[in-house]
Amino acid sequence: METIGRDLAEMQRVPLTEAHVAALRKVGTVKHYPVGTMLATPGDPADRFVYVEAGEIEVVNPFTDERHLPSTLGPTQFMGEISFLNGGSWSMPMRAASDVSTLEVPRVDMLRLMSEIPEMSDIVITVLAARRRRQLDSHDGTLVLLGEDDDRAVRRIAEFASRNRLPYRSYALGSPEAAEVATSCAVSPDKPAVIFGRDVVVDDPTPAKVARLLGLSQDLCEDEAYDVLIVGGGPAGVAAGVYAGAEGLCALVIEDTAIGGQAGTSSRIENYMGFPTGISGADLVWRGEVQAMKFGTRFTMPRKVARLEQLEDKTFCATFDDDQRVRGRAVVVATGVQYRRLPIARLEALEGAGVYYAATENEARYCKNSEVIIIGGGNSAGQAAMFLSRAATHVRLLVRGSSLAASMSSYLSSRLEADPAITIEYGAEVSALHGDDKLDGVTIRTIADGSERLVPTCALFIMVGAAPNTGWLSGLVQLDQNGFVRTGRDVGGTSQYATSHPGIFAVGDVRANSVKRVASGVGEGSVVISKVWDYVRG
Repeated sequence: METIGRDLAEMQRVPLTEAHVAALRKVGTVKHYPVGTMLATPGDPADRFVYVEAGEIEVVNPFTDERHLPSTLGPTQFMGEISFLNGGSWSMPMRAASDVSTLEVPRVDMLRLMSEIPEMSDIVITVLAARRRRQLDSHDGTLVLLGEDDDRAVRRIAEFASRNRLPYRSYALGSPEAAEVATSCAVSPDKPAVIFGRDVVVDDPTPAKVARLLGLSQDLCEDEAYDVLIVGGGPAGVAAGVYAGAEGLCALVIEDTAIGGQAGTSSRIENYMGFPTGISGADLVWRGEVQAMKFGTRFTMPRKVARLEQLEDKTFCATFDDDQRVRGRAVVVATGVQYRRLPIARLEALEGAGVYYAATENEARYCKNSEVIIIGGGNSAGQAAMFLSRAATHVRLLVRGSSLAASMSSYLSSRLEADPAITIEYGAEVSALHGDDKLDGVTIRTIADGSERLVPTCALFIMVGAAPNTGWLSGLVQLDQNGFVRTGRDVGGTSQYATSHPGIFAVGDVRANSVKRVASGVGEGSVVISKVWDYVRG
């Protein structure tokens, strides 16, 4: 499948040109560091671009203080991580391996130069993306999880990091690696833990706490103002962020779970134009996120908008669930949909412990040497079945209807029917869950005759129906009978994406009568910005 930044060594063979370095000199400062000086510490803001003119800089193992990678950075190379684009934090410590001279440019000035010099921007972004790819492939980060398989809170951090493409290491309790890390951090080797670097052990770990350590949860000023607030970080929201930044609008993308939305959980998208060998949903949307950040669009997550209101000056005020507020002259609603919970006893108690709503590498780890069951008949369910069949001994897809023709793409249903590792059961549903702390079986009922049978399994994936995320709109816009946002001619709107309230636009799956596909979401997010521009500029 297509990926971004695959070959780090190849990408770094392209240096910045003399003209690029000359541009850096006009706004940068020359600095000197003696050997042993720490130039970056995990958690510190990535607020500057560091070009190496002389000397050698090494990546440091945060637990041993030894050189972490065999290669180092030398003259004509530069420090930096992908988080630099969004004003995030350093994820790995870096140290002067010899006396070092650098040319350093503040982040704001560097982003301006990158917008003015696209050739330099291409080199920088390609290298930063390649570094993140290397970190993900080698699970190489300062975030370390102990006891992921034993603790639901730690497992939730693993899911959050995985979906947001954050590198981390995970060690089982009782393993030599877990013991070594626990000793260096002075924590018990027998208890689950979330560790950031060597000095920070996260108490009562939550995605919000980890996001703050990694710089994902941006520090926003109270009532900070933007041209447009884009609520939702799926394909439609990220596409809107790309085009808003490209058009010079000051934009903030707000996401409550993970950039990519439900598309980010898709292991393989094969019908998106331009990727003939397929691409994962997470990789596709990540590319868009990087593009948007290049143009100056900001992202903050996990942040949930609790309510929206319009103030006397006609600006919109979004209040988060922690009561912090931000303002925007326009709002793009791109909150998509969420899978519905089924009315099955003890479902919520087993969520995250055998019951899942996404099928990524993280969940696939729990499916090895077991049969897994998927409920659903749409493309997401089909893609999950194909993906999980690589790890599980068998995949059983339960469909309430009698056919997949109306709900799943033809190419995908044909593959499912031809795969011997996948069984499709029509007219079937799950009626009961079994297991105390973890799922160990389900009862499947045949709808036609009511007969039931117990099937042992350690994983149940629920991908049925979808409910729109529109409760936070506080009655400002018209919704249809199912809670989707009505737009366009249905409400006398000035464009296809205009809602009943001037200044509020809706795109993607949350919009009534929209085509529920990644490509259409990207298209709508791209097109809506022209109308946002018209509204904001009067």
